[in-house]
Amino acid sequence: MTPASPLHRRRFFATLAGGLGLPALLQPSLALAKDSRLPTPASLPQAARAAAAQGEPLLLLVSLPGCPYCELVRRNYLLPMRQQQGLHAWQLSLSDRGSALTGFDGNPTSPAAQISAWQAGFTPTLLFLGPQGQELAERLVGVAVPDFYGAYLQDRLVSARQAFSVRPV
Repeated sequence: MTPASPLHRRRFFATLAGGLGLPALLQPSLALAKDSRLPTPASLPQAARAAAAQGEPLLLLVSLPGCPYCELVRRNYLLPMRQQQGLHAWQLSLSDRGSALTGFDGNPTSPAAQISAWQAGFTPTLLFLGPQGQELAERLVGVAVPDFYGAYLQDRLVSARQAFSVRPV
C-alpha cells in the first residue's frame, strides 16, 4: 500500500470539511439565516396575561446573540413546542439595552436591565413565570447534558403548571 499523495490528502480533507458544514461557517450569511429566534415581548405583564388566559406559565429564554446553546434550546425545544403546543415562550437578550420593555411593575425598562434585576445573567436560562412575574418553577440554567435537556424542561413545565394551577390568576 502506498501513502496518499499530498494532493489526494488535501482533496480528501476538503471533501470532508465540505460535508461537515464548513462552508456555512465560512459564510456568515448562511449561518445567520439559519438562526431561529423567538419573539421578544414588548410588555411582560401582557405576555404573562396571555399565557395565564390559557392556564400556562410564561417561559422566558435569557439569550445572547451567537450563543450556540441558546440556539440549541430555541431550535430543538422551544420553537417546536411553541408551534405545536402553543407554548408561551419568548426571549430576552442579555445584550439588548435599547429595546423598550414594560416590566411586571408597569415601568419601562430594557431586556438587559430586566435580566440584571432577575440576576439571570447566564445563557441560556429559562424562567417559568406566573401572571405577576413570580417564578413558578426552578430556573433551567445552561445545557449541562443536552441528551437530558428535554426531560429537565418537561419537569420544570410540570412544576410550573402545578404551581400555576394552585395560585389565583
